[in-house]
Order: sequence, then structure tokens, then C-alpha cells
Amino acid sequence: MSNKPDHYYVTTPIYYVNDKPHIGHSYTTILADVLANYHRLLDVPTHFLTGTDEHGQKVQQAADKNGITPQQQCDQTVIRFQELWKRLEITNDDFIRTTEPRHKTVVQQILQELYEKDEIYKAEYEGWYCVGCERFFAEKDLVEGNCPECGRKVDSIVESNYFFRMGKYQQWLIDYIETHPDFIQPAFRANETLGFLKNKELQDLCISRPKSRLAWGIDLPFDSDFVTYVWFDALINYISAIGYKSDDEQFKKWWPCSCQLIGKDILTTHTVYWPTMLKAMGVEMPKTVFAHGWWLTGRTKMSKSLGNVVNPMDMIDNYGVDAFRYFLIAEMTLGQDASFTEEAFVKRYNSDLANDLGNVANRVLSMIDRYCDGKIPVRSNSVDTNDPIENNPGMEQDIWIAVSAISTEVGEKISAMKLDSAVGSIMSAVRMINVYLQERAPWSLAKQEGKEELLNHCLYTAAECLRVCAGLLYPVMPAKMLELRTALGMADAKPHVGKLSKFGVLIPGSAISQPGALFPRIEVEKVDAASSRVAPAKQPVKPPKAGGTAPSPSTPPPDGLITFDQVMNVQLKTAVVLAAEKIEGADKLLKLQIDLGTEKRQLVAGIALHYTPESLIGKTIVVVANLKPAKLRGVESQGMLLAASLGDSLKLVTVDGSIGPGAAVK
Repeated sequence: MSNKPDHYYVTTPIYYVNDKPHIGHSYTTILADVLANYHRLLDVPTHFLTGTDEHGQKVQQAADKNGITPQQQCDQTVIRFQELWKRLEITNDDFIRTTEPRHKTVVQQILQELYEKDEIYKAEYEGWYCVGCERFFAEKDLVEGNCPECGRKVDSIVESNYFFRMGKYQQWLIDYIETHPDFIQPAFRANETLGFLKNKELQDLCISRPKSRLAWGIDLPFDSDFVTYVWFDALINYISAIGYKSDDEQFKKWWPCSCQLIGKDILTTHTVYWPTMLKAMGVEMPKTVFAHGWWLTGRTKMSKSLGNVVNPMDMIDNYGVDAFRYFLIAEMTLGQDASFTEEAFVKRYNSDLANDLGNVANRVLSMIDRYCDGKIPVRSNSVDTNDPIENNPGMEQDIWIAVSAISTEVGEKISAMKLDSAVGSIMSAVRMINVYLQERAPWSLAKQEGKEELLNHCLYTAAECLRVCAGLLYPVMPAKMLELRTALGMADAKPHVGKLSKFGVLIPGSAISQPGALFPRIEVEKVDAASSRVAPAKQPVKPPKAGGTAPSPSTPPPDGLITFDQVMNVQLKTAVVLAAEKIEGADKLLKLQIDLGTEKRQLVAGIALHYTPESLIGKTIVVVANLKPAKLRGVESQGMLLAASLGDSLKLVTVDGSIGPGAAVK
């Protein structure tokens, strides 16, 4: 990783304890864990904070519904988060609860100081209140009379409250965001916040609730008839947990925060409320607030009311922790929404983990066991000196250089918060090992006299490349990758990023072990039988018109129209053209080699009359990724590119802006 930081402090939002955790909570926490794990492997001092938000009206309502006290509601629900984090192998350094004295004391100290500085004042408020969001809204901001954030019904309220002078920081915040491009990421989220700030006057923030309406919260230190607004309380956890106003040395060690991970639904609170609060307090801003997208079912956000929420415990029980972690990191492009289906999970599991990684690991370990008496073989110096080895000089050096270079590439992608692309790079290295084994054919060398040195060097090189891949995947799948590295005979199984690109780490003569199938293939029948675990979004069923019959699902729709489901079955992805050449005897056809992010493919396209092969190299195009392969003029085409034509003119379909290969086109 370039520009290695002197410390790394990563946070998740603190999660509300009115219900059990779901896949959204799991994703953010796994994402933070991967980032923390990676920086630890770089020997960067790392601190990872998560926790629970335990005050506010929703907690009080949940407690009333369950017939218990709010504190009992918190104590019972927090266990669900703590147990799930253990199951998910989360390595947080701290877990903060906002009902803890260490947090409540700091909140009250901050409130008192801001009140004495006239940053907080008392006034009467008349407006509309959303219980779900625990926020006030002016009437002009309502959407059809409902909350503009969540769409719920709002209540009319007139009451006295305390307000934070947030509005006076409006221009400062605009200037800060515009001069600090890394502050809000991805960049289009910064534009959202800027649009919010530039298009309306920023109001002062109501930071209290009267106890007559809400008793569950932190008392205002200057007026015991009020409790603190839940967001003003909750946001402070990021600094109260690391010693703000209690341990100056610890606070200076970790603040400013390196990366605050949030879901896009809490963008305003973290990019408007939080920075203005810090500014008023005289505290430095976090380096980056990164807002990721939502997990969807099809195109519908997961919601308890729709019954389509994925239970992480079910996925762990059925497919294992590491596979679940891998899917979440590999499937979502940070900043964009992603769709979760069990079918998509199984497809990626079987392709990436069972067929690619698991297969390569099994081949390498099995051949070392069979041909080298179960011990890491002696390597040749040819990979270091580039002395020729017969049967393709330099093949071992080529594969090592290609795979070891992935380490730097992965570091750069993680720094850029492109974790799905980083995983894709690692899996491309895994596939390189498989191709290398096919070309070198150690099973054939084992049958030939005088090929022992080449056989040993081949298997040593393959094992070293596998070691690199296992080390790079460790932050994502720590348990399985420790298992694999141990199987490779490594006493120090935990990797170090700085050593990954060094050749010769595996010690010849070390005994390997056979871990069995790291990722046993999932049979489709098993998924079909279990698919009821992921409930689909409920759709209203329309009865047929009187005198008519309901159309058969297989009946083609009238007028050439297609259904939404048919559209969703087409997988459009971005791809980068790596190479292009004409097909002999075909004037209109070009053969393209493309990069889909996680794999390389070959396409045949009828665009030779409009594009030269040279002009296509490096272009990002859009392809149908799930089209059944076909042969054109005897050349296999594994997909289809998209182009627009009008008369004699034809242009390739591309995407606006810069985006890497493998991005879903929606």
C-alpha cells in the first residue's frame, strides 16, 4: 500500500437495539473488519470500533411493547449483536454502548460546554415529527404529508426544546467539503450533501426531547426536564470511546478517524450534523466518511415489513462464515447497491471458492503429497536467476512475477476502497495458478525420467503462488486462509503483507497436511430445498378479469413487451478490451479478449467495419455476461457486447465516467 498511514482507526455506525441484527449490520461490520485486518497485516497500529445505540423513542417503544424496561431491552438485544460478531469472526478492538457511564459522562460534558458557549439555546418549536427517524421536519419538507426520509406518517408537535446552532456553519461546511475531496466518499455522495446544503437554508438542530414525551435518554446537564436527542448522543460515541475528555493520550493516538463507514441512509447525520458538531467543539474532522449502498432483493430494499430480510445466522449455519464474508465483500461495489439472492450466493461460491480456489488448493497439496512425499519440495534457483529451464524457459518466473504483483495491486485497490475489485484481482491470480498447472502438467513430468528438478520447482512455485493468494484473502476469510496456510506447512500461519511478494518463504522439507475440501461444492438441489429461508418480497396478486383466463408464465406477452423478471435475468456488466484481432475470412467479425474484473473472456463481435482492432484496446464496453456461449465462424464467443446503430452508423455502448471492469449495469 502506498503512503502507509501512521495509524488506522475505523468505525461502524452504532446499531439500534430495537430489533435483531440483519445483513445490513453484518455487511458494514465485516467491511470494517476486512479493512482493520488488512492494516494489521501491514503492521499499522489499528483500532476498530463498533457498538450499539441504546437511547431514543424507538428503544422505549420496543421496551413498552415487550413489557420490560428500556435498559432491559438494551441488555437483551445487545447480546444478539455481540454473539453475531463472534460468529462472523469480527475482530473489533472495542464495543461501546451508549448507556455506559464512559459515554454518558462525555456527552454531558460536551453539552454543558456548548451551552456555555451559546452554541445551544432554548426556543419553542412547532413542526412535524417522525418517530421512525426521530427527527423534526418543516411542513414544506414533507412529501405528501409524510416524512421525506422514510415515508412514514408524521405527528404535529408544539413544544419547548433546546437547539444547536447548526445553521451558522452552513457556508463553512460547504467550503470544507469542496476543499477536502476525501472527506465524503464516494464523490457522488459528497455531491448529494452539497446539493442539500446549497439548495436550502440549514436549520438549527433540535437536540433535546422533553421527558414528558420521552424519558429514555441522557439528561441535559443544564435542564433535567429534558433528555438528549438520540443523534446528538449517538454520534459522540466515535470520540468518547477513544478517550475524548478522559484520556488525552489515547485520543491523540487515534483521532482523527481514518474511515467512518456508514450506510447511505444516514448520510445527512454523518456529513452535516456530525461535522458541524465537531466544528463547534473545536475537534478535527474525520479523514473520510464512506457511505456504502443497500442490499436489495431484486430491486427492493430489504425490509422487515416486506419479509425479505436475510438472516446472517442462517447463511452462516448453512454455508460457513468465511464463504458468507467472501460473498458480501466480492458482490458489492462500494457506494452502489447490490442484490442478495441465495442463487447468486451459490453461483459465486461454486465458481470462485469451490471451482477456483478450492480446486487449485486441492491440486497443489495433492500433488505435493503424491510426488514429494507430503513435504514442500526443494526449489530451483532458476526463478531467481532466470536461467533457462527446458520445456518453456522462464515459465515459473512469469507466473511468480504475475501473482506476486497482485499484492501491490490489491493494496492500491483497498486504499481506493475498491474491495470487490481487490478480491477480483486475487481470484484472477488463483486462476493464473490453475492455467500454469495445466500448461506445465506436473503429472506428466512425474512420469518422465530426469524431470525431478523441474517437477519439484513447478510444485514449489505453485505452492508459493498459492501462499500469496491465501495471505491476500486472509482479511476476508481469516479462518479458511489460516487453515490453507497451515496446510502449506507454515508454522507462522498468520501472513504479513510485506512478505507476500518475497519468493522462497515456504521451507523445503516442511510437512504439508490435507485439509480436505476447503469449500465443498454446493449442489443446486440443496439450495432449491432451502430457498424458502430467503423470503421474497410480497407482491400483490391481481385476479384475472371476468370472462378471461390468467396468462401462463410461459405465454409471450402481447405487443412484444417483456416482463420485469425477464429484464432482470439479463446480466449486463462493464468489461475492458485487452486485445482485438480480425477473424480470417470474415470481413465484419472481430475477436476480442476482454477483462470482466473476475475473469477473462473471448467475444466475437460484428463491428469490424466500424472499429479497427487497435482502436478498441483499453475501451470499457458493456456486455451481456450471462449469454450462452456460441461459435461464429468456428470461433467461440462467450457473451455479447452492446452497440447502437442508426443507418450506416454504429457506436459501442459505454458508461458515463470512469469505472472498472465487472461493474453491474442497471
